[in-house]
Amino acid sequence: MKAKITVSLFIILFSSLVFAQIKEWENPELNSINREPMHNTLMPYENFEKASVAKRFDSNYFFSLNGKWKFNWVGKPDERPQEFYKPDYDVSAWKEINVPSNWQFEGYDVPIYLNSDYLFPMNPPFIEHSWNPVGSYRREFEVPADWKDRQTFLVFDGVEAAMYLWVNGEFVGYSEDSRLPAEFNITKFLREGKNTVAAEVYRFSDGSYLEAQDMWRLSGIFRNVYLMSTQQLHIRDFEVQTELDENYIDAELKVITRIRNYGANPFTKYKVEATLLDYKGNSIELDKTTSGRIEYVYPKAESVINLKSKVVNPLKWSAEEPNLYTLVLALKNEKDSVIEYQSTRVGFRKSEIKNGQLLVNGKPILIKGTNRHEHDPVTAHYVKEDLMIKDIVLMKQHNINTVRTSHYPNDPRWYELCDEYGLYVIDEANVESHGIGYDWDKTLANKPEWLWAHLERNQSMVERDKNHPSIIIWSFGNEAGDGTNFQAVYDWMKKRDASRPLHYEQAKTKSHTDIYCPMYARIETLLNYAKEKHDKPLILCEYEHSMGNSLGNIKDYWDVIESHDQLQGASIWDWVDQGFKKKTADGRDFWAYGGDFGEKMTDRNFLINGLVMADRSVTPKTIELKKVYQNISVLPVDMKKGEVKIVNKYFFTNLDKFDLVWNFKEDDKTLQEGTLNNISLEPRKDKMISLPISLTSPKKDCEYWLNIIFRLKEKTSWAEKGFEVAREQLQFANEKVIVKVDSKNYSQIKVIENDNEVKLNGKDFEISFDKKKGLLTSYKYENQILIEKGPEPNFWRAPTDNDFGNGFEKRTAVWRNAGDTRVVKNFSTQIDELTKNKVTVNIEYELGEVGSQYLSTYSIFGNGEVGIENKIKIIKKDLPELPRFRLKLNLPKEFSNISFYGKGPHENYWDRNAGAFVDLYKLTIDEMHTPYVSPQENGTRTDLRWISMTNENGFGLIAVGKPLLSASTRFYTDEDLTQKERGTMHPTDLTKRDYIYVNLDLKQMGVGGDDSWGARTHKEYTLFPQDYNFKLILKPIRIGDNLMKESKKISN
Repeated sequence: MKAKITVSLFIILFSSLVFAQIKEWENPELNSINREPMHNTLMPYENFEKASVAKRFDSNYFFSLNGKWKFNWVGKPDERPQEFYKPDYDVSAWKEINVPSNWQFEGYDVPIYLNSDYLFPMNPPFIEHSWNPVGSYRREFEVPADWKDRQTFLVFDGVEAAMYLWVNGEFVGYSEDSRLPAEFNITKFLREGKNTVAAEVYRFSDGSYLEAQDMWRLSGIFRNVYLMSTQQLHIRDFEVQTELDENYIDAELKVITRIRNYGANPFTKYKVEATLLDYKGNSIELDKTTSGRIEYVYPKAESVINLKSKVVNPLKWSAEEPNLYTLVLALKNEKDSVIEYQSTRVGFRKSEIKNGQLLVNGKPILIKGTNRHEHDPVTAHYVKEDLMIKDIVLMKQHNINTVRTSHYPNDPRWYELCDEYGLYVIDEANVESHGIGYDWDKTLANKPEWLWAHLERNQSMVERDKNHPSIIIWSFGNEAGDGTNFQAVYDWMKKRDASRPLHYEQAKTKSHTDIYCPMYARIETLLNYAKEKHDKPLILCEYEHSMGNSLGNIKDYWDVIESHDQLQGASIWDWVDQGFKKKTADGRDFWAYGGDFGEKMTDRNFLINGLVMADRSVTPKTIELKKVYQNISVLPVDMKKGEVKIVNKYFFTNLDKFDLVWNFKEDDKTLQEGTLNNISLEPRKDKMISLPISLTSPKKDCEYWLNIIFRLKEKTSWAEKGFEVAREQLQFANEKVIVKVDSKNYSQIKVIENDNEVKLNGKDFEISFDKKKGLLTSYKYENQILIEKGPEPNFWRAPTDNDFGNGFEKRTAVWRNAGDTRVVKNFSTQIDELTKNKVTVNIEYELGEVGSQYLSTYSIFGNGEVGIENKIKIIKKDLPELPRFRLKLNLPKEFSNISFYGKGPHENYWDRNAGAFVDLYKLTIDEMHTPYVSPQENGTRTDLRWISMTNENGFGLIAVGKPLLSASTRFYTDEDLTQKERGTMHPTDLTKRDYIYVNLDLKQMGVGGDDSWGARTHKEYTLFPQDYNFKLILKPIRIGDNLMKESKKISN
């Protein structure tokens, strides 16, 4: 062992000598100069009252340097103003820049998006000097008068990618690691009156090799900058430990304080006292051991005081019940006078791996997570508190309980908010070298000269964030290969903080990770893992790549996860679209992605993967996720008696916090409804309840639905009273019978036929067919056009982002024009000779491109109703899957009012409709369209009994499934939405048609979501090449018609 250590030290020493003469920003073993050691997020307070509130920015010892700074930008280091840091250097002609900001969004340089590659030639640790932009920042400030004789620290919470710092012309220090604070003691550099601070920021450094995250590559001072004042004797760092007993009831509170003497003389006989306050501000009784003394602190040295106390049955912290206390520390002198107060929020919480499961407070929780990049659609990587809160509130409202800080430590305020609102956090170090690859001989994870860079970034994260109860897992980084450096990280972390499990995806199931955390593993992988007992739980660090129209089959994942103890959840990739607000030349807004800023290097829209859009607008994916992640389920028992089983899936929450609101419907008509406000059910329990439902004589042509919603009884920090947290829809077993209308009394139909055309004239309607094209060319009712063109057989859909990723557009290209290039082989017309009020039109086609036969049978009745039956017979072998089986038709643009009875109201698909309930919905044509950032298939609704398209007066067309259909309506055709390749269009590139484009589908393949670079739609949601039969009815709708009733009148 000693030999190994000696060899390692020799290697490190040798590499240090090699890099000694290299610039700081090209030396992987020099990450800072004069930077203060990392400590917990803290702030001194002037009195107990302010400390007990624990709002750092309200302290008198906080002074913000956010605002306008003088700024100069150059494209390479040699062009930078090398003496700008001197106070007498004239910067009056320089423009001003906002701090915090990324300079790419302040008029300098260009934002670039790459997934994993580097923006510079790969030659670690060296950076291309011919293009490494440098930003020079200057501003003046005055130190508050009451800070005299105190220590002053200058803190940069985030600077990308490397920074040199001067105060009043004197060099202060240097720092790398864009996502953690750079703190410097500037006391000795300060003057009375005005002071000058200068920061020289490099776009790239050797640290950039570890910052190759899947995001916009930006630069600048992008987080808060501030001054902090402390006493000469100061609590430089403190650690709070809350150790629960084996029954998770009582706790031992431990506080480790590190007292620093910044003065020239020793301090003697000082002590630290701790006070613990509950949420009401009441003091909690603690043992006397929460007061500790130090007899002597040498100048420029540090002493440690350990405090501890038993706390009897404190309220526990969890994401469900984020109970917080406030710990106030008072540093006192021998006269018992307080010289410094500090404070932090405390949550009594235990996170551990036990018997192969992740436990929080002894419970095997499920990670219902998402990954989140820090992104603002205007200010880029500078995310203000109000947007952080908006993210957290939306997550809580959609049943997300965990956030992975992909892939770097977040702004310090984020963790305070997660503590307060209740989110589990997987805190991840700023380490990703994806662009280098994972080969053992190439990855930086296995290079000795990069050991310190890997280790320090993890150490600094732990030291800053160690006191947050929300953080239940540490993550070493992301997609950075694996090797000895990560083994060293694991060893250090295990020794430093045994209170949290450790997590690294590339370690797979090896010993230097406590959790098996694969990304994008298929359901089969999960099932195989669950077959045997393991010492690690499986928690997917990333899954369900939410790019564009995605998130298919997420319910299938969770059906499996919830069925196996060692499968403990997953985190979606990812939370928010990383789009930016931009305008076209004519002033129209759109969301910009890679390539939209004129940059040549780009991975286009591969960062548009959000559950929510860049402005945090909710999407259909978010709604589906809420349903799948919900913590209450309802199962049918005996529906006729109103008996159902309620299952409480929460781990710490009794259902007495919610009202159960139910309604019983006949189709869209509410028959009965009520509220149960006395549901008490302990976590992880279930029970049967009876609802007072009465259904004695169900109608044969109706469906019956029980809708159950759980709503908050009281307001919370993240939702108002009455907010819906869970819902379920149960269908009564009632064999629905289609009531057919006798057509013998219908008016007669006149048939006019020649070699090219067939015209059918009946009372109030006229229908025409083109015999050569086999196409219904006109459908009029009461002299008004119902259909301008179609129905036509078609099998294509505009490729989704997932489709492009798996080669769909090429693999299924044979189906794209198969309907449009059909050849009529036979066209026949037959009239009912007895009644003359029914005409049957049979059209046989050959689909040459796919070597198949297609038969359409139209049954036209004397009331204007048209029944359609479509059959495809697959003859050719080795055909790819069908994107869909549909009829497309064009309707007058005035038919823009859409009603449908089926799953809605939002967009849903075959593999993504668990969160859509059957009901009657009324939307506009624009509301039927989902404006994905990059145009693609959208707007479908599934399991429709019928859908109608009418004008403002209620006149139009209804399509009735026999029994069900899917449909979409919009002003764009599928060809309009079909891109040549992924990420080359925006909605502003689309022009609305002067008609409404309608798709009526038997089925459309699912949207998938396992990933966006190869995974296909699951087999159970795929239309394989086989024979299909699709039936539906088209009927005119007149003003005043009851759509539900008309949908049930089917001619015989």
